[in-house]
Amino acid sequence: MSVTSPGPLRIVRLANFVAPASGGLRTALRELGKGFVAAGHESVLIVPGERYSDRYEEQGRVITLPGPLLPGTGGYRVLVDRKRVQTLLEHLAPDRLEVSDRTTLRWTGRWARRARVPAVMVSHETADGVLRTWGMSENMSRRTADALNIRTAHTYARVVCTTEFAEREFVRIGARNVVRAPLGVDLVGRHPSLRDLELRARYAREDEALLVMCSRLSVEKRPGTAIDAVETLVRRGRRVILVVAGDGPLRERLEQRVRERRLPVTFLGHVSDRDSLGALQASADVALAPGPAETFGLAALEAMACGTPVVASASSALPEVIGAAGATAADRGEAFADAVEMLLGRPGAERREVARARAECFGWGTAVEAFLAAHDAPVLSRRDESGATAPVRRVVPEGVA
Repeated sequence: MSVTSPGPLRIVRLANFVAPASGGLRTALRELGKGFVAAGHESVLIVPGERYSDRYEEQGRVITLPGPLLPGTGGYRVLVDRKRVQTLLEHLAPDRLEVSDRTTLRWTGRWARRARVPAVMVSHETADGVLRTWGMSENMSRRTADALNIRTAHTYARVVCTTEFAEREFVRIGARNVVRAPLGVDLVGRHPSLRDLELRARYAREDEALLVMCSRLSVEKRPGTAIDAVETLVRRGRRVILVVAGDGPLRERLEQRVRERRLPVTFLGHVSDRDSLGALQASADVALAPGPAETFGLAALEAMACGTPVVASASSALPEVIGAAGATAADRGEAFADAVEMLLGRPGAERREVARARAECFGWGTAVEAFLAAHDAPVLSRRDESGATAPVRRVVPEGVA
């Protein structure tokens, strides 16, 4: 990477696999972009969509390029027109490039080298973990992931990992350009005060435990584990209700299973209103995060910020994130059910207080500073006492035809 620049930088960010119903990645992109702008830099985000658009938001400039739907993903689109993306990058003339897709956009690392633009790749998931969720054997997934990660590490100036868990697969191949930068949570927008007893009563009675899962319903997220846990708890005589906020290619299959087995599960689909989602997270007794390949788990962290403890997959990075504020379980319904019962055995006020306290370790201000450090980008604006970035000015780039 180049030496730290004394002035504002134009940081261009590229991401694939972003859809209107996306959760964690879309949130991370938005919050980091807001932080970059507030720190005095330009932020330009390029994502795929149905049609071309170019607009300004609080997170900076957002350019949408037409991209085809990826079959079987429930709405994900990808940037496949390399020439158009390259032309746009050349027009934007970035000072820094940040890429949130280690597969279909890896070619941009080579472009950045030719253009002498320092570039970072953000590892939002472990390659071997995702490959295993798609049915690949452990040995094969590890070999394939190592080959992919070697090319990634050689192509980009730096690889950003959000947790030690995510960093391990790069340490395994001897990569020396890996840096750690955690993600964060909106500690104001997600708060225990959002707890709504009327909302809770809409889904569960007082003698029933309300569980929530905020997740994309896709293979790598393993949402069926949560359904397995509910079935186990019901069989044990536990009064529980599961509310699922999220959509994806597995939704129809999961709904059919719930109907056939008459399980107490409600599917809300994608909840676009963040306040409504926060109220649901705050009103639940326990949140479930069964994804085994998660390298951070923003939805789980949001639930904890709302005072709701989390049961997470022991195979993911979440044990590192949630600490003692929740519980971890093997990737089986019975193990998740055991962990739910353990958390419900704690006094409600205690488990909510501990969850919130842990979440307060992960503010977005800290995350933004870590990502800027990965870019060798200075913080050019002051920060308030809470650690949040305080906007000083915006630098608006010229339009793109």
